[in-house]
Amino acid sequence: MQNQALAWAVPVMRAGYAGRGLVYCVVAGFSLFAIWQGGQAKGTSSALQQLESSLWGSIVLFLIFAGLVSYAIWRFCDSIFDLDDHGTDAKGVVARVNMFIIGLLNLGLGLTAFLLLFTARGDGGGSSTTGAINAVLGLPGGRLIVGAAGLVIIAAGIHYAYRGWTEKYRGCLQANHFTTHWNWALKAGLTAKGAVVGIIGLLVVYAALRSSPDEAGGVGEAFSWLTGQPYGRILVAAICLGLLGFALYCFVNAAYRIVPKVASPDIETLASRLETTVRQAI
Repeated sequence: MQNQALAWAVPVMRAGYAGRGLVYCVVAGFSLFAIWQGGQAKGTSSALQQLESSLWGSIVLFLIFAGLVSYAIWRFCDSIFDLDDHGTDAKGVVARVNMFIIGLLNLGLGLTAFLLLFTARGDGGGSSTTGAINAVLGLPGGRLIVGAAGLVIIAAGIHYAYRGWTEKYRGCLQANHFTTHWNWALKAGLTAKGAVVGIIGLLVVYAALRSSPDEAGGVGEAFSWLTGQPYGRILVAAICLGLLGFALYCFVNAAYRIVPKVASPDIETLASRLETTVRQAI
C-alpha cells in the first residue's frame, strides 16, 4: 500500500545504503592490500583511520559519515513507520526492533567516522567492543549478558547467510538487467557478511566463557582469528572478496531497493522476474 507522505524516506535510504557500501569497500580494500603486502587484514575502525591522512580520504570519511547517519535514520523510520511492511505480529515486532538496533549500531559507526574526520582521533587505541564487554562483565550477571549478546550476534550472522543462500533479498529489489545478471555476487556478499558476523558472535561468546574481554572484538578480531586457522590468509582474502560483494549489495540497494509502503505496486521485483523465467522454462 502506497503512502506518499513517507516518500521522503526513500532518498534517505538510498544515501544510507551508499554510505554503508563505502564502509565495506574501505574495509575489504585496505584488508586485501594489507594481505597482498604480507600484513594483517583491517578492522572497520582501523580501516577508517587509514583515510585520515589525505584529502581524498577525508572526503570519503565525510561521505561515510553522512551515509551512515542517513542509514541510521532510514532504519529508525523503517522501524517506527514499518516501511518494509513487517506487520504488528510477534515476528514483525521482532524484525522492527532489530531494525532499530541496526540503526543505533550504524549511528555509532557514523560517529566514529565523524570523530576521525573532525577531531583527528588516530591514537590506535584498543577495540571499543573490548571496552564495552569489559564494562558489562563487571556487572552482576555480566557473563550471562555478554554470552546472550554473543548468541544474538551469531543469530544475526546466520540470518545474513540464510538470506544470502536462499536469496530472500530478491523480493526487495527491482528487476532489471543488472540485478538479474549480478545476482550471484549479491548472494556471495550476503553470505560473506553472515560469516564475519557469526565469527564475531562466537568470539563474544568465548569472551563470556573465559571472562576475558580481550577474546572479543569486531571485524578486525574476526580476521585475526581466521588468520590463525589453517589456510587462514586464504580464508580472510576470500571473506574480503565476499565483503566487496556485500558492498555491491549495498550499492545495488541504494539504486534499486523497493520500499513496500511507498513503491508503486506495478514495480516488478527480482523475485517475481526470476519466478516468471523459471515457469517459462518449464
